[in-house]
Amino acid sequence: MSRGVTRRGLFVGAGALGLGAAAGCSAGGKSATESTTLGATTATARSVPFYGQHQAGIATPAQDRLAFAAFDVVATDRSDLVTLMQTWTAAAAAMTAGKQVPGGATSPQAPPQDTGEAVGLPAASLTVTVGFGPGLFDKRFGLASRRPAALAELPALPGDQLDPEKSGGDLCIQACANDPQVAFHAVRNLARLGRGIVQMRWFQLGFGRTSSTSSSQETPRNLMGFKDGTRNIKGEDEGLMGSFVWVGSETDQSWLQGGSYVVTRRIRMLIESWDRDYLKDQENVFGRSKISGAPLTGKTEFDAPDFGAQDATGEPVIPTDSHVRLAAPENNAGLRILRRGYSYTDGIDPVTGQLDAGLFFIAYQQNPHKQFVALQRRLGSKDSLNEYILHTSSAVFACPPGVQNAQDYWGRTLLT
Repeated sequence: MSRGVTRRGLFVGAGALGLGAAAGCSAGGKSATESTTLGATTATARSVPFYGQHQAGIATPAQDRLAFAAFDVVATDRSDLVTLMQTWTAAAAAMTAGKQVPGGATSPQAPPQDTGEAVGLPAASLTVTVGFGPGLFDKRFGLASRRPAALAELPALPGDQLDPEKSGGDLCIQACANDPQVAFHAVRNLARLGRGIVQMRWFQLGFGRTSSTSSSQETPRNLMGFKDGTRNIKGEDEGLMGSFVWVGSETDQSWLQGGSYVVTRRIRMLIESWDRDYLKDQENVFGRSKISGAPLTGKTEFDAPDFGAQDATGEPVIPTDSHVRLAAPENNAGLRILRRGYSYTDGIDPVTGQLDAGLFFIAYQQNPHKQFVALQRRLGSKDSLNEYILHTSSAVFACPPGVQNAQDYWGRTLLT
């Protein structure tokens, strides 16, 4: 579908939008904070089981907050990696249960074992998920022969404007919780416990989930105001999880069975330009109604898109370059991924003076090159949404299977 002059160019001369002073109040008179607090009490108190076949934080219903960190390993001995994984596993098991990091100092003259900012806070559905990057499988630790073929650096993709200092990494930690301090506390303490073995490469906070990963959740909205993840895989759907997310017998490395691969992408949204676009064009970009979330051929959010429908002029009702059409499994040989990304904001771009905000995209899958790369090549070359987004960071990690018991640890099947 041809649009001629770009929307960004068309609206570049428009004035800045005013902000409503009463945005924090609901129609009933209660503040948004009050309403959220009342509704989230149970979720905040809940703890998610740490031990199991799969790591928590993948099929787990997506929590409200994210702290994500990537690390470079600075140690050179494989035994240091084993010690790190054992230490991290024990600490994560305690923190996800709402407890302090174990092994506290016995002397007031020694640093405490836990930094303390989560003392008195509930578990808040905290999950901690660990992944191994391609760089971990170089010559340093004798792991080269154990690198899965699918764990290769992602190729250059359409629209990439990647910052190498905010991309890649040997290890990653994803901490999700319904309390931002609980999530931050988890990553902070694991980073502290890893000093001398690992060094943090980059770090990202997320303040609002952008996908529904459970049938019990309502579909959230992204910073462009559209519902995101309507057709996402649900963690309860064992058939789809087995077909598209969990690594099985198809892998060339048995240590990874029961695990998954995660791809992260920091996608900046050019929201000042987006906010000046007219409603109909915004809806054409996504292929959905902004308010209801329904596909342009439907009336409710979960109506199946009719990609064959045409308007009175013979044009597709859902444009050929719309996001929903290009991302749909029906138009990608059935390919699917499990998305569990978060909105982010990181202050102001010092060059443009505009907000640095957008989507920290997280997707789990069985094979990142056959799934994510294939989908992104199609979206990156044709999606009309590309006019309003920039991909500024990228990483891929293999997430090992879950920890079975208190004697087990992350990556044991790889490192022993």
